Amino acid sequence: MPLKVALQMDPIGAVNINADSTFRIALEAQARGHSLFFYTPDRLAFVEGRVMARGWPIELRQEVGNHVSYGDEIEVDLAGFDVVWLRQDPPFDMGYITSTHLLDMIHPNTLVVNDPFWVRNFPEKLLVLRFEDLTPPTAIARDLQTIRAFKARHGDIILKPLYGNGGAGVFRLDPNDRNLSSLHELFTSMSREPMIVQKFLPDVAKGDKRIILVDGEPVGAINRVPQAGETRSNMHVGGRPEKIGLTDRDLRSAPPSARCCAKRGRSSSAST
Repeated sequence: MPLKVALQMDPIGAVNINADSTFRIALEAQARGHSLFFYTPDRLAFVEGRVMARGWPIELRQEVGNHVSYGDEIEVDLAGFDVVWLRQDPPFDMGYITSTHLLDMIHPNTLVVNDPFWVRNFPEKLLVLRFEDLTPPTAIARDLQTIRAFKARHGDIILKPLYGNGGAGVFRLDPNDRNLSSLHELFTSMSREPMIVQKFLPDVAKGDKRIILVDGEPVGAINRVPQAGETRSNMHVGGRPEKIGLTDRDLRSAPPSARCCAKRGRSSSAST
């Protein structure tokens, strides 16, 4: 049965259709006969008991530079949709959090993916802290003394915003680096949020594997390989996707994170 699907996301006309997972989800939904409606988070509103959005019906194509056509702009009641995809990028700020509260009002009668309650309460970089045996040494801190002590213990570290995405604002500070104080000043002048600090793992040069899970079961993987001389493997900043299989370690490490996400109404992927 055709479904009415709404996409809450950043401007769809600007996405890289060869790297953006939301575009591929929407394209597949369209191919299955479902209708698509697009709006940006700033056009979400609560009006006299209804959760409304102002946006456009859309049609998508796998054509670079010509990937979307818009219908007439309209205002809709999201309670009349079957599915709302909650897909905007960070910053995970009060605007983002407010949108989850509004979408809570229509879920689960209208299915919101992922569940806005758990999106709000389990940000991905905090959720993974529950799996210490699967993650590198990590600190979440805003205090410079704490970060300096972490760097003194581990020498070669990665410093990045806690609620960033796409590789933006990611810095590697090796044992000889002298920029920690300056970067701390920069981050703290821009945001009141903590930073995430992790021990640098040289094996990232071989790739950052993302394991895809469906209903908690590993079904495949993609390896994101950084460019030469680059630390970040994100495809937004030039990381190269490669086909890769699943190892015994992958099959052992994926289920714990999958079970945790499934209990909280979230889709999941595991990184190695």
